[in-house]
Amino acid sequence: MSAAAVPGGRPGRLLQRLERGLDWPGGAALNPLRHLGALGFLFFWLLAASGIYLYAVLDTSASGAYPSIDRLSREQWYLGGVLRSVHRYAADAFILVTLAHLLREWMLGRYRLFRRYSWLTGVPLLAFAFACGIGGFWLNWDQLGQFSAQATAEWLDGLPFFASPLTRNFLNAATVSDRLFSLFVFIHLGLPLLLLFGLWFHIQRISLAEVLPPRALAWGGGLTLLALALLQPVLSQPAVDLALAPTVLAIDWIVLFVHPLMYATSAAVVWSLLSGALLLLTLLPFLSRRQRAPVAVVEPDYCNGCRRCLADCPYAAISMVPHPQRSARELAVVHPHLCAACGICAGSCPSSTPFRSMAELVTGIDLPQSPIGALRQRLRSGLAALQVPRKLVVFGCDHGADVRAVQGPDVVTHSLVCAGALPPSFVEYALRDGAAGVLVTGCRPGACEFRLGQQWTVERLDGAREPHLRDSVPPERVASVWAGAGEEGALVQALDQLRQRVARLEPPSLQT
Repeated sequence: MSAAAVPGGRPGRLLQRLERGLDWPGGAALNPLRHLGALGFLFFWLLAASGIYLYAVLDTSASGAYPSIDRLSREQWYLGGVLRSVHRYAADAFILVTLAHLLREWMLGRYRLFRRYSWLTGVPLLAFAFACGIGGFWLNWDQLGQFSAQATAEWLDGLPFFASPLTRNFLNAATVSDRLFSLFVFIHLGLPLLLLFGLWFHIQRISLAEVLPPRALAWGGGLTLLALALLQPVLSQPAVDLALAPTVLAIDWIVLFVHPLMYATSAAVVWSLLSGALLLLTLLPFLSRRQRAPVAVVEPDYCNGCRRCLADCPYAAISMVPHPQRSARELAVVHPHLCAACGICAGSCPSSTPFRSMAELVTGIDLPQSPIGALRQRLRSGLAALQVPRKLVVFGCDHGADVRAVQGPDVVTHSLVCAGALPPSFVEYALRDGAAGVLVTGCRPGACEFRLGQQWTVERLDGAREPHLRDSVPPERVASVWAGAGEEGALVQALDQLRQRVARLEPPSLQT
């Protein structure tokens, strides 16, 4: 893959330009598009917290539900009313960011191969989210709740599974019993528990999954819901009257859009549209023609069981087993169906150091298509080929700014699958082998194609994560810039700054 390639093609490139624009005010930490999944978790937690309080004060009988929730909103607006409004707005926000998260992952092509599990476990959550939201309106038992319950019953009656029409449960007051409300409560409490279970499955194969956004973004999301609750509080609509069909309603178009759609078409059309959409989303990972890259390979003779690859793998593709040759040691094992072939594990392996004296460098874990030994050989030959007094080395990433933009008579460039695949010792090795300066580049913060590669690289260069760049390496000869595909200008500028800096470090006799 070229350095400028984007897995999602044109949609992915458009999205990346939009995300770069939203990075400008406060960086990746304040860009909501880079934290949609975490924002979804935030709104889910707010839904759960506010829902627990509302359930504690709600009268779940058929006759007491409406008065209890209406009284809560009008007589205790400063607490119960605010929490009710936050609960409602959080439900809308949860569905919106979930749909946005789905769209973003599709635009970036992140539903194939090793990401297939997360995609397939996420698709059913859409149905659970809407079912949970719709069921919440029934518990209010105002005219909007009546409309939603009756419309849902008519929609379900479009299936051939029920012996008698479900709408008969809403013909008169005698049929709307406390038993029916117990069913409503079960649906609205039981489905969120299943949703939480599904969310747990959804992130099982993602290491260090982000279940809360950065603090500033979390506060911003929570305060936005609070402001909406205070400025536009949610109030009950008129009480249910089963003798009348509601005609004028303030409908929640985010959650309840399916009801007007059904009345505008038919139950069969809506079932066909929704089931077809879910089926298409489910089949999407299997329609991809992209070939899986060779996965990481472990060499038992050089694996000492240090667990660094296990800690750094972004997709939980590595586990440890007892070493077959060394007692009291462990051996890393790669699970091929989970491996992203990103090389981050090779960058974390202590045996991936170019200073080892062996002619053919073999490491404990490596990518067969891009071995560490080959990188050392290319670095050596590239530096030897330059006929200038001050040589520069650029280590880049296939998914970030294209390092070919800075190729020149004094520059050696190397593009890796991910910046996280670069062992920090290669920076020191390049300087000892004749380089005057080294520039490391890769994806923008928060935009790493393999989630954690950019972050791990920064921490390794800063000495905060093993393996780290040794303190003996002159910091003035090392620079880094994090720029995405299409931002080659930032890469050129950073290299020019490094070139000027190392020129000032050289003795006058060596300058030309």
